Amino acid sequence: MRVGVVTFPGSLDDVDARRAVGLGGHEAVALWHGDHDLGGVDAVVLPGGFSYGDYLRCGAISRFAPVMTEVVEAARKGMPVLGICNGFQILCESHLLPGALIRNDHRKFVCRDQRLRIENNRTLWTSAYDEAAEVTIVLKNGEGGFVADSATLDRLEGEGQVVARYLDGNPNGSARDIAGITNERGNVVGLMPHPEHAVEELTGSGTDGLGFFTSLAASALPG
Repeated sequence: MRVGVVTFPGSLDDVDARRAVGLGGHEAVALWHGDHDLGGVDAVVLPGGFSYGDYLRCGAISRFAPVMTEVVEAARKGMPVLGICNGFQILCESHLLPGALIRNDHRKFVCRDQRLRIENNRTLWTSAYDEAAEVTIVLKNGEGGFVADSATLDRLEGEGQVVARYLDGNPNGSARDIAGITNERGNVVGLMPHPEHAVEELTGSGTDGLGFFTSLAASALPG
């Protein structure tokens, strides 16, 4: 598959994401925030970083980038889209996913290897994992607290849209320990931890994140 990785002004992890895509067995394609063109890719990754410096709200300016017009349209037609950290924030700002990400409840930036439980392995991005698999993936954020109203949280829980949940303590105050969610269709996933930093033994954090990139090969993509 050809997987596009979008670079915004302030993206930090786009190169890491492209490498992870390659290690996952796919062709990584660099996409630019200012282009109205997805280049014929089969899936899209919105990487981590501080797009447009997070000067308004995290992801709020990126939501209006020309490429996001194409991403939103493609996602609504079923294209797989993965938003990592800042990418998760962009997905929420674009209304492809519900809720929002706010400042960590302890008001400090957190950077650590974080244990997670995969709650939903039926999405296009998580099918490589066993149900309820416990993994360790790098987490680094200052505004990673996922929030939504009670009705939305109940719906996410009830419909199986919580993709991953924090274990061994909540690192940022996210409601119900939620680390990642999916849309109803299962093609759009937002994840606060960084699977692209857990794809090689050399980096020290293991390879538990690689499944987010190999899952695409195992999933039946929508026609």
